[in-house]
Amino acid sequence: MTVRLILAKGREKSLLRRHPWVFSGAVARMEGKASAGETVDICDSQGKWLARGALSPQSQIRARVWSWQQDESIDIDFFVRRLQAAQQLRDWLAQRDDLNSYRLIAGESDGLPGITIDRFNDFLVLQLLSAGAEYQRAALITALQRLYPQCAIYDRSDVSVRKKEGLEMTQGVVLGAAPPDLQPITEHGMQLLVDIKTGHKTGYYLDQRDSRLATRRYAAGCRVLNCFSYTGGFAVSALMGNCEHVISVDTSQAALDVARQNVELNGLDVSKAEFLRDDVFKLLRRYRDENKKFDLIVMDPPKFVENKNQLMGACRGYKDINMLAMQLLNPGGMLLTFSCSGLMATDLFQKIIADAALDAQREVQFIEQFRQAADHPVSASYPEGLYLKGFACRVM
Repeated sequence: MTVRLILAKGREKSLLRRHPWVFSGAVARMEGKASAGETVDICDSQGKWLARGALSPQSQIRARVWSWQQDESIDIDFFVRRLQAAQQLRDWLAQRDDLNSYRLIAGESDGLPGITIDRFNDFLVLQLLSAGAEYQRAALITALQRLYPQCAIYDRSDVSVRKKEGLEMTQGVVLGAAPPDLQPITEHGMQLLVDIKTGHKTGYYLDQRDSRLATRRYAAGCRVLNCFSYTGGFAVSALMGNCEHVISVDTSQAALDVARQNVELNGLDVSKAEFLRDDVFKLLRRYRDENKKFDLIVMDPPKFVENKNQLMGACRGYKDINMLAMQLLNPGGMLLTFSCSGLMATDLFQKIIADAALDAQREVQFIEQFRQAADHPVSASYPEGLYLKGFACRVM
């Protein structure tokens, strides 16, 4: 007998709009017993069928929707269909932009909640972030084997969010060869080295691909400061845009070492690049006190907001680093500034930048707006899928 999750009266509205989450407060009762990750039918208070989803009994998101079709089973063929639909978009993007690496599955926005899959050439890197995703691991891997027989599969489910689902963190080879220490990929004419096994996220920030390309358009003749540089993608792009000099700043020496290799790999002039291990907040203040000036600053910090309680503190952090950056720019200089915090709305981020300009006593014009690359789509029914936002700001 199928287990049913019955919603409280009036709590079906978001499901009717096809939002894929059911929060614990919306649940009236369970009919039958199901373990973590198992598939359940989601029904309104009158027992009318709404969706089929995965149960997460330890999470505030009590269920995540797999399907809106009552006759659709959640099995290997289901994952094959979802993967094929996602691949159609990526095939077009890969051909358009000459890519061999991209996000294949972007969770809820590709109809597979809790599942992230990045492709780096012939390596598929998984992150299974929910109880339902973990429960369906075997079916998903079988589907991947069927569609991508040439690809090795590596697990990077080593993320703390799994603890909220009652899951242990996991990492390692799932199928095929282990990835090399550094896997080369191509992006908009750049060659970049990716650390699949120990790098950030699944190895690289694929979502910033278009923003890195945009940097090339602003960089000609500029002295560039690349903050929170990681492995130097923005720096490589700035050098390809004929910048005068670029300083990449990060707290990780290992990341900076890869950044240098990325500059060398693309045949660029390493003498025009500097790699500095330092705390960005402290460095910005030191540069301000030294009256150091730049023509272009890239500000791409890590996520400042993990939950709503941290939002106010994050606003102060974003305001502080953007104010300091503005003070370091020559008149007419450009600030490319980003937030990857999903809880930071675009209009709030824009307001923070405006407030930072007031504190810096600089005039700012918004020239261009950025978001995550197109292989990170946003479903119309799941606006939370838009998490990365950024602006090109002219600072006077």
